[in-house]
Amino acid sequence: MQLGAFSVSLSVRDLAASRAFYEALGFSVTGGDATQNWLVLRNDGVVIGLFQGMFEGNLLTFNPGWDQHKQELPHFQDVRELQAELDGKGIELAVRTDPDGQGTGYLQLSDPDGNVILVDQHVPRPKA
Repeated sequence: MQLGAFSVSLSVRDLAASRAFYEALGFSVTGGDATQNWLVLRNDGVVIGLFQGMFEGNLLTFNPGWDQHKQELPHFQDVRELQAELDGKGIELAVRTDPDGQGTGYLQLSDPDGNVILVDQHVPRPKA
């Protein structure tokens, strides 16, 4: 199973305070939009997202189609293929993607301890 790039998405109370804290740890803003209450920060290969008021709890996030530096991969396992594979393994999904979709898509599941996992594909389905 190829899940793609990994990051941790943190639900924060104060975006500015969290940004300042993580910048003090050596992270730099590489994406997002503070006016929309979200930022992406990087420290070498480690990526975290800061999200204020967008969801409860923290998420483990995977992005099929991207490498760890947000570069598109020429070949990858599409989110719809991942969904079918998870279904075949009997893993329950909290949010499903359109199995007939052609563009981007996402799905969500939880591990046995309730940690939420988001598989969020931002690039179109690879050509066969």
